[in-house]
Amino acid sequence: MYYTGFADEAGDSIDIQIKATKEMGWEYIEARNIEGVNITDISDEKFDVVYSKMIDAGIKINCFGSTIANYCKDPRKEEDFQKSIKELKRAIPRMKKLGTKMIRGMSFAAVKDEEPDSPDIEKIVFEKVNFLVRICEDAGILYLHENCMNYGGMSYKHTLNLANEVKSPNFKLVFDTGNPVFTYEHIGENPYKKQSSWEFYKNVRDYIYYVHIKDCRYISETHDIFPNVDFTFPGEGDASVREIVKDLIANQYDGGFSIEPHLAVVLHNKELSAGNEMRYKNYVEYGRRFATLVDDIKESYSKRLDF
Repeated sequence: MYYTGFADEAGDSIDIQIKATKEMGWEYIEARNIEGVNITDISDEKFDVVYSKMIDAGIKINCFGSTIANYCKDPRKEEDFQKSIKELKRAIPRMKKLGTKMIRGMSFAAVKDEEPDSPDIEKIVFEKVNFLVRICEDAGILYLHENCMNYGGMSYKHTLNLANEVKSPNFKLVFDTGNPVFTYEHIGENPYKKQSSWEFYKNVRDYIYYVHIKDCRYISETHDIFPNVDFTFPGEGDASVREIVKDLIANQYDGGFSIEPHLAVVLHNKELSAGNEMRYKNYVEYGRRFATLVDDIKESYSKRLDF
């Protein structure tokens, strides 16, 4: 088991991201943005600088937090599909140079102007995600699907549908603890209720390869795709973080925990961004609190086993 995180929430530059990671005594970063640009989209020259600094610092990138097939990309639009293919193909040589084996991807936006899980839409999603996963398979890397505002994130049933249709050992799940709290569960008839993180987790547990740690409370809807959400330290919101981590440990989970605090910066809402010092402090504090939460759970579990 190891710790990592979206260190761009600590700061924009790779120097600040490395500094925060080392301050917590961690070895890994889940790389997303460098100076506001995704690591798959920065120039080759900029990537070479990032690579050199990572090597010099002894810090590794365990996963690329890409925007492949994410909630901004319509499954029906060929141009969005081609953007994802190009992004993946740019990422692969960079991942190989870094020794990174995992890339975060999604299953395209949940469409708004027709049934988002109609047979026609599902056919498109399954075919396109399968295509992306086959590229990963050929390259020897893992495509980690995140439950977010995408087809697979509409409910645990949609994630399971996707897992059943994408039959590849290179397709895995990264489970985000916080996203279900503010995402509608598309099961049954509309109006839908909000999802339960614990229920989602229980139903997809056997497919989970990696975990994003986020905690929050849902507040209200907005005119945007993302609602108003109050992000909290781990274990203080409605995402069942403590219960999920406890269950993972009890089931001998040995993968990574990647923190995504959103306390001082939210990547999809540019209005929600604190000053540089606050961003850095919140990220480090979040990481330390989560590590303490895990230690407490492990100690309690160990005592129970001894008893």
